[in-house]
Amino acid sequence: MIEARGLTRRFGQFVAVEGVSLRVPDGAILALLGPNGAGKTTTVRMLAGLLAPSDGAATVAGCDVRRDPAGVRARVGLVTDLPGLYEQMTLPDYLDFFGGIYGIEPATRARRIAELIDFFELGEHWQGRLAGFSKGMKQKVALARALLHEPAALFLDEPTSGLDPLGARAVRELIVGLKAANRAIILCTHDLDEAERLADEVAIVRRGRIVASDAPAALRAAATTDTLVRIELAAPHPGARAALDGLPGATFAAPLGDGMSSLIEYRTARPRETNPLAIARLTTVGAAIVTVTCATRTLEEVYAAALNE
Repeated sequence: MIEARGLTRRFGQFVAVEGVSLRVPDGAILALLGPNGAGKTTTVRMLAGLLAPSDGAATVAGCDVRRDPAGVRARVGLVTDLPGLYEQMTLPDYLDFFGGIYGIEPATRARRIAELIDFFELGEHWQGRLAGFSKGMKQKVALARALLHEPAALFLDEPTSGLDPLGARAVRELIVGLKAANRAIILCTHDLDEAERLADEVAIVRRGRIVASDAPAALRAAATTDTLVRIELAAPHPGARAALDGLPGATFAAPLGDGMSSLIEYRTARPRETNPLAIARLTTVGAAIVTVTCATRTLEEVYAAALNE
């Protein structure tokens, strides 16, 4: 588990992170969203035991980040957007080198290296120098390095940055697998779609503070005061206009016109009441309904609103 309470970091008079509180259970992913300079990386560095907090408290995998930063570092894995690999090394030599730094016994080290190379499907590159690896492969190597000592928690800072779509998808699938292995994961990303697909909870960071935090669907729902409803007809129907005239609780996105459109759009704060009535009215006049869809605010809209408040 990763837990922080009032975590703060100052650099002189500049407050980089202020009063951050969060909780990530084992087997869950928290996505930190925010612009460059918002404080995401500073927060991760404190939680990973690399930077002492100015105020507040945090525990990671049972270790206090202020009292035992070395213990925290021994229990976490960190992957940044720039892997920083020793590119003249071969893959097994590189992982063996870091296994030694982690203090892993040689026999255990050899077993873990073999397991990770197999897990990340890097076996065909066993003897290749890292300099010849693609960026996607290098990200896999960085993840393997971070997992050598079987950490309880992972911090992933822009892990798919700069990857092609297939490479990014492969890394996302690996992250899902790491979550399934009961690890607590914090993911820093600018990719809103990635956050929505991977994270159990999203925290939006602005100027060093968390300004909104919840499950993606809950954030969207809380920010939505009305719902955009789209009704698609099989064909334009001349009776649609009269049928929906004066529909209670509906504000139409555009005039209904002369009924020559097969798409009807309106906004309503009470879709559970308004939509059945609209469907009944259209059915009564013989309009064939193909689909009815309801759209709440997107995570991108929630994010933009939170940053502009």
